Amino acid sequence: MLKLTARQEQILNLIKDAIHQTGFPPTRAEIASALGFRSTNAAEEHLQALARKGVIEIAAGTSRGIRLLDSDLSSHITGSLSASSVSANLTIPLVGRVAAGSPILASEHIESSYQVDPALFSAKPDFLLKVRGMSMRDAGILDGDLLAVKKTDHARNGQIIVARLGDDVTVKRYKKTENGVELIPENPDYSIIHVSENETDFSLEGLAVGLMRNWV
Repeated sequence: MLKLTARQEQILNLIKDAIHQTGFPPTRAEIASALGFRSTNAAEEHLQALARKGVIEIAAGTSRGIRLLDSDLSSHITGSLSASSVSANLTIPLVGRVAAGSPILASEHIESSYQVDPALFSAKPDFLLKVRGMSMRDAGILDGDLLAVKKTDHARNGQIIVARLGDDVTVKRYKKTENGVELIPENPDYSIIHVSENETDFSLEGLAVGLMRNWV
C-alpha cells in the first residue's frame, strides 16, 4: 500500500469509524460535511485516490459503495469479508411481508432471491429487505431500496437496524434507553418510536450492512 496523505488518512479513519458504528460506509455528502468540504466532488476525488492506492474499493450503483481492502485496516470490523471472497457471489433471500409470531426468514416470507457480490457489503448479509417509506431518507435509505441485513438480536447505539413490532417491520437507528429502546428515524417528518422494556411484540431482527438500488 502506498503512503497516504494526512487528508487521506483522515477520510480512511472516517470510513472505518462509520462502518464500525453503523454497519455502513459514509456517503460522499457525509464525508464532505464531516471534513468541511464545499462539495461532494472533493470527497469523491479523495476516495478515488484511496482506491488507486489499493486501500478501498468503490462499487458503482450503490449509495454507500465503499469497501475496505487492506486486511489490517478492516480486521476490527465484525464479519468483514476477506479479499479472496470477492469473486464468489452470494444467494440472498428477499423478505416480503412478515406475519407476527413467525421467524422473519420463514419460507412463506421469502419473495425471491438474488445473486449478489459480497464485496458490496460491510459484513455478510443473511437477507434483503425492501424498504417501504422514507423514514430513513437522510441516511440515504429510500423507498424501494433493498437493504442488506445481517441477522442478530443485539445492536449498539447509533447502528441502523431492522426491528419488528407486531406485524410491522421497520428500519430505524437504534438507541437503548433506561426504560427500553428508541427507534429513531432519519427524517424529521417521522416520529421516534418508543418501545418499553416490557413490550412483548418487539424484536430486533438484524443490522443493516449495505444497500442496493436500481440495479437488481
